[in-house]
Amino acid sequence: MLSNTLNIYKKAFSGLSKESWYLSLVMLINRSGTMVVPFLTIYCTQKLNFSIVQAGMIMALFGLGSVFGAFIGGKITDKVGFYYLQVGALISGGFMFMTLSFLETFFSLAIGTFILSMCNEGFRPANSSAVAHYSTEKTRTRSYSLNRMAINLGWSFGGAMGGFIASIDYHLLFFVDGFTNILAALILIKLLPAVKKAKINLKEHDKPVLASAYRDKLYLAFIILSTLFASCFFQLFTLQPVFFKSEWNLSEQFIGGLMAMNGLLIVGVEMLLISRIDGKRPPLFFVGIGILITGFAFSLLNILPAMALTAVISILFISLGEMFSMPFMNTFWTSRSNSNNRGEYAALYTISWSIAQIIGPIYGALLIKHGGYSLLWWSICGICILSSLGFFTLNHLNQKKIRSN
Repeated sequence: MLSNTLNIYKKAFSGLSKESWYLSLVMLINRSGTMVVPFLTIYCTQKLNFSIVQAGMIMALFGLGSVFGAFIGGKITDKVGFYYLQVGALISGGFMFMTLSFLETFFSLAIGTFILSMCNEGFRPANSSAVAHYSTEKTRTRSYSLNRMAINLGWSFGGAMGGFIASIDYHLLFFVDGFTNILAALILIKLLPAVKKAKINLKEHDKPVLASAYRDKLYLAFIILSTLFASCFFQLFTLQPVFFKSEWNLSEQFIGGLMAMNGLLIVGVEMLLISRIDGKRPPLFFVGIGILITGFAFSLLNILPAMALTAVISILFISLGEMFSMPFMNTFWTSRSNSNNRGEYAALYTISWSIAQIIGPIYGALLIKHGGYSLLWWSICGICILSSLGFFTLNHLNQKKIRSN
């Protein structure tokens, strides 16, 4: 039994390039230092004595900076390639984290947070393009899943360590976060040789030069649907924990365990799932299935009794929906791009999630105000169903176009 299980895992991870593993190691180190952002609101209100409105504005500027960073990062990636932008974004982000610890007025911290977010999010399009470059069509979905596994592992570790460090000294959070950014950049330089733009183009010389991502109508529809889904998914980290605490009286430790369970499920199961289903259906089909599962998961909060077991079941289904949808979203956008415009495609995808991170809590709070959490969960379920139908429609149109060509 154990031998069979190990063989299944070995098969799931086999065939990935060493560069994909190196990129995931860099991501693991980078995300292990993700300590400041989860505690930034608390830092602003408890240590700097900002009002809750001011703290909310700081977080909104973080989201706005991520939109600008993703857009600029995509442009730079297409101009000079992904390698130097990754290194530059990691190093500049590292120094900005350290700088933030010295900014204690509202305006200085607001400006610093915006610049930090631009540096952080500028890394994402370049990193996504690098994953595509170092993988083949056969291994691409699993390569992105490996990267996601590193992100979840790093996030779990960073969150746990962040709570411990914050209990000692909040300022130390900024320096540890900055150090891990710079360390990730140094490891990237050590493990991966510089890749110039000309070499990236040479690898894909047989692919046609595609139009700009901003003119790809089907892809723009994909981005709109992705934003809708992401705004629902982010409730997992924003309003759902508040619901579990305020409405169901679950402890902070139990809620933290639910978040950790989500990350551990991704780490333990996603690669196995992807290795079994990848290539069986078009990517957008699995995206639609995953979003339906996510909507069902949120509806359970209204259907099942208010108890800890219901919370566990809901998180299990949300995690399953995430595993079906997100890796194949990456597969889809990379399939529509090449080295000439991959930065633009990656930037738009990153921007969609950044916007969702801003609008999700806003409309969620409004729904709670006017109809309570029950209205929120039914609305999330409805949005997921509509998004899922949209992805199924896009899948039909895309496959029809492929057959006609």
